[in-house]
Amino acid sequence: MAFTAQPEEVTHLRSAVRIHLTAWGLDDQVDTAQLCVSELVSNIVTHVGTGTPGSLALSTDGERLRVEVHDPDTRALPTLVDAEIDAEGGRGMALVAALADRWGVQVHDDHKVTWCEFAVAASAAPEGEPSVERADALLDVYATLKPPACSYDRESGRVRRRVEEESVIDMVTDLLFRLRAHGGDVDRVLDCAQSRLEGAASFVALNADTQDAVGQPRRNA
Repeated sequence: MAFTAQPEEVTHLRSAVRIHLTAWGLDDQVDTAQLCVSELVSNIVTHVGTGTPGSLALSTDGERLRVEVHDPDTRALPTLVDAEIDAEGGRGMALVAALADRWGVQVHDDHKVTWCEFAVAASAAPEGEPSVERADALLDVYATLKPPACSYDRESGRVRRRVEEESVIDMVTDLLFRLRAHGGDVDRVLDCAQSRLEGAASFVALNADTQDAVGQPRRNA
């Protein structure tokens, strides 16, 4: 997740951490990971500069959760300092070191990566979330289909209609689950989809009424 180093960006990044870890079944790691992300991003704001472009990466292999914060400054390296008890700052990396099992810095030619890792229970992080995998597969299929290749069997009957409705519900649920897992705003998307649906329905009704008014035959969809 790309971000610009600003104090107000921390809230958005913390929200992204919560969404992803919850989707991965790592609810017990949310508070700790959020706190470390806050400290790492604040470290960029303080020591690299406000407005610095950066990115946050989260990953897990089922045994460890890894948090990475990338920024373009290869000179300002995070270090542990022995801050005085009444100091206003200087404890950020000490806090990360205390909370994480491991942490470090990787310096590349054009950027650096400050990372920390946490041990997680093997059963807490599933190998793959079926809903997300199904949604990814559906998106790949959608990308290859063009009307009229994608068509529906118009078989009538209440049973058939019920099956179609359940299939649509399953598809929408999977897509929204994937959206949330990638940090998307599900509520906003649902509101936009509902507005577009209502707008499309109004347009169809208005167009049909206009055709009737000028004596043109109406067509069944």
